[in-house]
Amino acid sequence: MQLTVEFPSVSYREGPEAMIRMAQAIETIGYDRIDIFDHVVMGYNIDGREPVRYPAKMPIMEALVTLGMIAGVTKTIGLGTEVLVLPQRDPTLVAKQVSTLDTISGGRMRLGVGIGWQPAEYEALGFRYTNRGKRMDEAIEVVRACLRDERIEHFGEHYTLNAVAMEPKPPQGANLPIWVGGNTPPALRRVGRLGDGWLASQVTDADMAADAMDQVHEAAVQAGRDADAIGFQAMIAPPPRVGDDAAKGFYADHARVADRAAALKDMGFDAISLNATAIFQSGARSVEAIADALEELHATIREAT
Repeated sequence: MQLTVEFPSVSYREGPEAMIRMAQAIETIGYDRIDIFDHVVMGYNIDGREPVRYPAKMPIMEALVTLGMIAGVTKTIGLGTEVLVLPQRDPTLVAKQVSTLDTISGGRMRLGVGIGWQPAEYEALGFRYTNRGKRMDEAIEVVRACLRDERIEHFGEHYTLNAVAMEPKPPQGANLPIWVGGNTPPALRRVGRLGDGWLASQVTDADMAADAMDQVHEAAVQAGRDADAIGFQAMIAPPPRVGDDAAKGFYADHARVADRAAALKDMGFDAISLNATAIFQSGARSVEAIADALEELHATIREAT
């Protein structure tokens, strides 16, 4: 079973050297991948806005820049995003950034994408929120074309690339994996039609997981794709939301975390991710403490799974 760590942006508070130590510790412990989640801005609670999930001042380092730093100080561990909000970014530029990350890391990059949930963030970045699903589908096609084609031509509803090239191609080329997040029926269909895997974050029980995987497989078959080639990764538990004090202690109970990992494996997931920001919130309040917790959790989870 593959084990991923979502990198804790909060480590920046101890300086860049601490961020490097954090990345290298995750690799040394034996985790398979470091992922970074993406938010450029976070909205405040104001009149007329849906209540936000996390504090507006939650520290979040830019995902792709941070992965560039991590690529330079690690050697073998996989790198990725979980998830990059693709429809609020230009997909051609994202393709260039991801291709560059794959190149400088020696072919270790995976792109995880989602449609996001913050209208305020889309507004701040100058992209429409209401059509993000349709633009997501086309954006994935644009990224794949840029990674794959020598002469890139795409004439879509939202994006146009007219006889251009993007070099160098990444080491993984067209095989650079693109995984898709989200739990809604459109997101699951998107995984099956366009994705190499599903990044799940809110799996409630085995029935929910089985139904979601069935939807992914059905969409893949309808699209003429190999359904058995699609991977499944679930986050053990995300960072606690505003006001959810009970969730703050989850990662401090290592036996409970391991039990959850084993349950996710039984549901059919072949990879799981641990959120190091949530480990920080559970009481590991320094880079060294987070690394210690990750080392203990790694051993406990490996034994349980």
